[in-house]
Amino acid sequence: MRKTLSMSGMLEPGSSPLSRRRLLLAGAAACACGASVAAPAALPASVSLSDELAQALKKGVPLLVMVSLDGCPFCKVARDNYLVPLRQEQGLMVVQLDMRSNRLVKDFKGATRTHDELIRSWGIKVAPTVLFFGPRGAEIAERMVGGYIPDFYGAYLDERLRLAQAALRS
Repeated sequence: MRKTLSMSGMLEPGSSPLSRRRLLLAGAAACACGASVAAPAALPASVSLSDELAQALKKGVPLLVMVSLDGCPFCKVARDNYLVPLRQEQGLMVVQLDMRSNRLVKDFKGATRTHDELIRSWGIKVAPTVLFFGPRGAEIAERMVGGYIPDFYGAYLDERLRLAQAALRS
């Protein structure tokens, strides 16, 4: 008597264990293919804040810096759903610094530090934190600290951007 797999994953009369194994392998292959098609969204790591700020100001926009933590689910939501689209669709200058990272970056004064040292010098203890910088590396809008409620994150980000852009114009 042959057994087949039901929608609930139970073996039915007439199917064999091999059928279930093939189904699982096919599902795993489909997941793997889907994962390779859609590359994860990313922000470039900051290399030189003074250069990145100069590029932003040349465009007439603030420099946005996202402080992230590897493995942070709130950081992933902020980055993938809000900051990457701002960078791609509106051309805003958005870069990322990583907590606990020993990657080197030049600060606004040209000094070379690790991401972690720079983040600590700014007094940041929560990821994600988004900062808005204007001339001379001054913060020109209130920091966005934490993940906020997802339904309102975009509204808070839009408001901070509006304030930062107004500060640039004045």
